[in-house]
Amino acid sequence: MAYKIKEIYYTLQGEGAHAGRPAIFCRFSGCNLWTGREEDRAKAICKFCDTDFWGMDGKLGGKYTARDLVFQCRSLWPENSNVPPYVVCTGGEPALQIDQKLIEEFHKFGFKVAIETNGTLHLPEGLDWICISPKANSDIVIEKANEIKIVFPQIGINPIEYEDMDVQHWYIQPMDNVDLIENTKKCVSFCKDNPKWSLSVQSHKYINIP
Repeated sequence: MAYKIKEIYYTLQGEGAHAGRPAIFCRFSGCNLWTGREEDRAKAICKFCDTDFWGMDGKLGGKYTARDLVFQCRSLWPENSNVPPYVVCTGGEPALQIDQKLIEEFHKFGFKVAIETNGTLHLPEGLDWICISPKANSDIVIEKANEIKIVFPQIGINPIEYEDMDVQHWYIQPMDNVDLIENTKKCVSFCKDNPKWSLSVQSHKYINIP
């Protein structure tokens, strides 16, 4: 199988439970909630996505075999580090492509494998960290995750309705649009009213983490 990758880069995780952690981001091309093309945004299920996952023209983008993809990711991790390499499979929607073979290949080379998913597709076994970010007007099929991160506010989503899920970390993250300041205030208020939830801030955008 050839995996279609938009980009691969080494940086720090900017949000959620692992904010500040060095990580290799492997961005898979494609999503099941939006094509990624601006002309299709109005009819997309998720209309607020701010990520470019269309095509394979980003840094180190292209088609990879499982072994070649792992080698490429491993080449970005510091050679002399005694810390296991950490890869975040993201998108778009990585669950459209990631499979057992790729996870096993990452594990062969000592990786810890995380995924950021919208939760509408079943996941293969063996992932070390699952972060689910539900989107309005979509059906969630994942019942267990390490972390849930809801972009807020979204018409059609009440975070309280997800509190029965088997999740360890609960995050509300302000929607990054023209109302970001007001959205942040709403998130702060929500967390104060519902202490099970914590605020996730996209720190990479504030301090320009490359």
